[in-house]
Amino acid sequence: MGQALFFIIAAVSVIAAFGVIFNRNVVHSALSLLVNFCALAVLYFMLNAQFLAVAQILVYAGAIVVLFVFVVMLLGAELGEKVSSWLTVQNAFLAALAVVLLTVIGTAVFEHYIHGAAGNFTPEAVQQYGQVQMIGAALFTDYVVPFQLVAVLLSVGIIGVVWLAQQQKKDQTQGELND
Repeated sequence: MGQALFFIIAAVSVIAAFGVIFNRNVVHSALSLLVNFCALAVLYFMLNAQFLAVAQILVYAGAIVVLFVFVVMLLGAELGEKVSSWLTVQNAFLAALAVVLLTVIGTAVFEHYIHGAAGNFTPEAVQQYGQVQMIGAALFTDYVVPFQLVAVLLSVGIIGVVWLAQQQKKDQTQGELND
């Protein structure tokens, strides 16, 4: 039963991911993203990682999707670039590249058992200290530099979006003044 449920949730997640990419309506794309995030949270629950599942729902499904919808409403959904056809040389190349990548990953997964790096966090230690404490200890000791780099990267992205929105607004205002 567990494996069948996994494949159903995984299929929902993949279909929702394709919905994010191929929807022409930005709001529908954001809703597909919400479904994808919720399906991933269910997969985390199935892996007995309740903290990550709740964080997935609160942070990604709650905050990020709402932020996307606010940005879409702020900038206007009609500002998106109209796509006449998905069948271009660039998209065909990217699809072929994706097939090659998936083939290599599939071969690695199905022909060899992939071993992760051995860590200090055994199931007994997680049971004794708790998931949240173990994740926090790992993030703020072993992975503090990557954690801070992600924060800087996200800050730069937010600053870039605000700057681009202001430039676009300034260009629209200049165009209206010239008319």
